Amino acid sequence: MFKKILIANRGEIACRVAATAHRLGIKTVAVYSDADANAKHVAACDESVHLGPAPAKESYLRGDRIIEAALATGAQAIHPGYGFLSENEDFADACAKAGLVFIGPPASAIRAMGSKSAAKSLMEKAKVPLVPGYHGDDQDPDFLQEQADRIGYPVLLKASAGGGGKGMRIVDKSADFKAALASCKREAISSFGDDKVLVEKYLTRPRHIEIQVFADTQGNCVYLFERDCSVQRRHQKVLEEAPAPGMTQERRRAMGEAAVAAAKAVGYVGAGTVEFIANQDGSFYFMEMNTRLQVEHPVTEMITGLDLVEWQLRVAAGEPLPLRQEELAIHGHAIEARVYAENPEKGFLPSIGTLKHLRTPQAAAFETGHAEQDEAAAVRIDSGVREGDAISPFYDPMIAKLIVWGKDREQALARMAQALSEYQIVGLATNIAFLKRVVESPAFAQANLDTGLIERHQDALFPRVQPAALPVLALAAASLLASEGRAAANDPWGSTNGWRMNGVLKRTLEFADDAGSYPVVVSYHQDGWTVQQGTAAATMILVSQKGNDLVVKLDGQTVRGTVVRDGETFHVFHEGGHAALSYNDPLAHAGEAEAEGGRLTAPMPGKIVAMLVDKGSKVDKGAPLLIMEAMKMEHTIAAPANGTVEDFLYAVGDQVAEGAQLLVFQAA
Repeated sequence: MFKKILIANRGEIACRVAATAHRLGIKTVAVYSDADANAKHVAACDESVHLGPAPAKESYLRGDRIIEAALATGAQAIHPGYGFLSENEDFADACAKAGLVFIGPPASAIRAMGSKSAAKSLMEKAKVPLVPGYHGDDQDPDFLQEQADRIGYPVLLKASAGGGGKGMRIVDKSADFKAALASCKREAISSFGDDKVLVEKYLTRPRHIEIQVFADTQGNCVYLFERDCSVQRRHQKVLEEAPAPGMTQERRRAMGEAAVAAAKAVGYVGAGTVEFIANQDGSFYFMEMNTRLQVEHPVTEMITGLDLVEWQLRVAAGEPLPLRQEELAIHGHAIEARVYAENPEKGFLPSIGTLKHLRTPQAAAFETGHAEQDEAAAVRIDSGVREGDAISPFYDPMIAKLIVWGKDREQALARMAQALSEYQIVGLATNIAFLKRVVESPAFAQANLDTGLIERHQDALFPRVQPAALPVLALAAASLLASEGRAAANDPWGSTNGWRMNGVLKRTLEFADDAGSYPVVVSYHQDGWTVQQGTAAATMILVSQKGNDLVVKLDGQTVRGTVVRDGETFHVFHEGGHAALSYNDPLAHAGEAEAEGGRLTAPMPGKIVAMLVDKGSKVDKGAPLLIMEAMKMEHTIAAPANGTVEDFLYAVGDQVAEGAQLLVFQAA
């Protein structure tokens, strides 16, 4: 076994690899960029080496610097994690030439599966089922459109060198093909340096089911069952679970054997995932093979009791697979939710900022063995950030992976809903509330799964914002009143106990959120307050306050919650919900808001990649005006109303800051 390894990655996967290495007594070396100098993964390793500036292409994608760091620190092997250089055959070759073990498959296997079109040709020879499509080299737009017309719409355009949902477009009709192709190629060249695409028949209501495979250097290969990753947005996974609901033993065996055949066809070694698209009738087709450990590998670990990173290390060190196929078994059910810094209500726009408040559900560190042996291990959190850390625009905005185990799917669902209710984050937008709505939705609960689940249930998953209830407003008010009381404790002239010689003090606290404004009238009494909002009113007593946690009584009923103040916003966590209430402080300076007029601004830092109209163009409301690329995604800036584009303030290729005015627009 290795004595020291370098982890060529960051965030939660670097922390995950370091944890297993530490358990096995293997020393670890972290690498980091300027943005990650104080990151959690650096603290998790025994040594660390600086790579360069924040942009990945100047740090985590610099294979030469990573190899230099490994040699300088005496590391014997490099674990690439996932993303970055994990599926880069040139980097794998370079490691071998430098005398370092690449903890992953041979470069030849990465090369064979790296091109989706070439991989499909190999799979066809190996008799692995394929989706009808065109996977050839002819990239002429007219020819590709002819192929799409022949296959029949809808079709899926997919970057041949792609992954992670990047460079993918669904085209519903021939008239939309050319525009979708151009957008797909732009994203592909930006993300992968290769704009080659393939065209496939897009299946309606398909499920995304993948098989975890593992192979050693002695010719052994097994499958560690399946994961259902059907719940997706923007072709990226949101929830993953294992085993796949409704999977029969016969179908599991057929898919597992097809995955093993795919791995053997390329001489695979190590951990890999063979992804299939499956029809509701049980038929399935090969999509691609990811030649690395997957983001969702924890659900496989939870149902098998195995440490897949340990398997990776043992196989890379030349050891045989620890278990044979007949020794593998499924225990219970596991679900993983990806907690992201993003705003689902705004098209899942990534969010950046500092984790000013972070409280997670009670979880146990992952250990090999089955979760049913220790109920405390039924909740697991894999994360690369801590409270006070920042989510930057340079990398993927994932905050953590929340994984739960249950003796069956019903118990796992209940645990996931409870864990999401206990997850608290302040400082940036997150998808936690959205995840909870998905988990509790009838479609997901009944395992009525397919890749269009989110789009099909838009109304239920994106409900209209409801007005804040009196208990939520009372908690915010109690927090504010308590802080005023503490501030005035040593200042009798600033006392806020409300005592008056001839009457009761009344004041109005102005709160607001996206659903409206809430003037809360507070009347002071000797032993508490009366709070009234609209027609709802109640006596309120502050029972206790410990940090941000409050207990109040409203008309004798106990109300518990957590209130975190961030500037003039009160974040109230109550009964699994999160309300962000802005507070209008009458004593604070209230400057007039700048009228935006014809301004259209960048939603986050990024790069202008395309102008879709000309200066002076008259456009209708909703018309796409320009395209930005930010945090690995394309974002279209659309016209807010009918009007005229008077001027563009940036050119294609320009970098822009968050909030920068992009163009001048005059509404009609």
